[in-house]
Amino acid sequence: MKFSKLTMAIAVALTAGASSSAFAINLYVDTKTKQIYAEPGKGRVLMGEFEKVGDKPQVAQTPVADTSEVAAIRQDLEMKTNEIKALQEHAEEATKHPAVELTDNGFEMKSKDGNFTAAVNGRMQVDSQVNMNQQVAPAVGANTSNHLDDGTTLRRARLGVEGKFFKDWDYKFEYDFTRGNGSVAAGITDAYIKWNLDKAFSVKVGAFKEPFSMEEATSNRYTTFIERNMITNTFVDNLNTYKVGIGANYAAERWQTGVSLQTEPVGNNGAGNTSTNPNGGTNRNNGSGDTSWEANARLTGLPWMESKTKFWHVGASGSYMNINNNYQANGTFNNGGISFTATPNTNVDRTTVLDTGNLTSGVNTTKASRVADHLTRFGAETALVYGPFSTQAEYIQVDVSGKGYKDESLKGYYGYGSYFLTGESRAYKAKTGAWDRLKPAHNFDMKGGWGAWELAGGYDHINLNSGVINGGRMSTAKFGINWYPNSHIRVMMDYVKTLDIDTQNAPVNTRTRAFNNADFDILETRVQVDW
Repeated sequence: MKFSKLTMAIAVALTAGASSSAFAINLYVDTKTKQIYAEPGKGRVLMGEFEKVGDKPQVAQTPVADTSEVAAIRQDLEMKTNEIKALQEHAEEATKHPAVELTDNGFEMKSKDGNFTAAVNGRMQVDSQVNMNQQVAPAVGANTSNHLDDGTTLRRARLGVEGKFFKDWDYKFEYDFTRGNGSVAAGITDAYIKWNLDKAFSVKVGAFKEPFSMEEATSNRYTTFIERNMITNTFVDNLNTYKVGIGANYAAERWQTGVSLQTEPVGNNGAGNTSTNPNGGTNRNNGSGDTSWEANARLTGLPWMESKTKFWHVGASGSYMNINNNYQANGTFNNGGISFTATPNTNVDRTTVLDTGNLTSGVNTTKASRVADHLTRFGAETALVYGPFSTQAEYIQVDVSGKGYKDESLKGYYGYGSYFLTGESRAYKAKTGAWDRLKPAHNFDMKGGWGAWELAGGYDHINLNSGVINGGRMSTAKFGINWYPNSHIRVMMDYVKTLDIDTQNAPVNTRTRAFNNADFDILETRVQVDW
């Protein structure tokens, strides 16, 4: 009979086992006579099993594999062992993080020991604006016509890198190619190093956002509407919220607080409106004078939290801003100061509809001059998430102090609600007290996945009239539809309706005065991708 290799190996093993026990015998002892017997019987007790000593047992003849067959068996066993080791290595690799992976910080790379990480991130936002209805008064004096233009623009195009080194240190550098008005430095947004003393407390130095307002703390990638509300843009964002300084943050599970001491860079900033020069340009007079500086604080928390999809957010912000004013040798105002402007929730056409003008003007030695010496800002915020439904509201007030000013307060508020038709809940990050990336329950595909769909509506109001300040006031209503094919692509469409524009007290022969009682119906779109 022909044996297989495996059969032969088994036969050898069984035969060896049988031969080792073939000459064993059970012995019994009689409890009375003490005689030993080979068979059981009455009065006999088993002593145990014994083997014969002396002659070697005759081993039964079994099929023996030749040398080549044994070698083949050994080789086969070695191959099986190697296959098992390879499977174990693959299983271990599957549990490890890949060298490059897509996270919320971008395409992230990590060192093997975890001490160093680097994530390349970016975003692109392509916006359009169509003005369906415009009722505007004729231009006054030598000013150009007063209307908003249709068009498209690259709203933001950013590229950055962020990560960790030696685990406890974070860094971030980001550049926006749409900022700067020709100034390379003005394109820098975040550029800082952060030391994480522990999981809750951190300190950072460099350029970063001032801690003020929930909507400003939320990345423009995650805002509900295409443009932030007027009070956020006017009182925070337009003043170039990315300032240089030192900041600290403490974050617990349900609350966080952030503080900062920041200033503006010396020289040409060029990032639109700044707190030292509302029209861009240098903020120093031939190298003399100091830049403006400010102290900020923000505190947020969740007084009610049933789950990540059912909670209530509240917060407050405060700020003190010292304003830089530079004068010529004869006392005439040269540069610096501050101004506040507003547009009706638009950015493709950035035409200023409300404008306080520079709050510092004239010759500082005369009674008619005005000097905005410092500002104090106050903000209150709240938000509620209940499943697919959410609401958000904020109030911001800015008090102006200095020569020629007495109790002037500029203020405004907004409120809106949103609802996800596809059932998602708005994502929230307690560590920053702000909204986070939304992940659709089902990404868009050709197999029935619709992505996430969101409807939103809100009211927005700002008042830049107070005492001797006549910047005007404006209210708008807006409605939005947002589509999230997946977590990194978003398509948005907003409709904005101006409800009230009052610029009748603006200085004569200024362009903003012609916008008094103007009526706009504006349709805006955005296609966004970020990683």
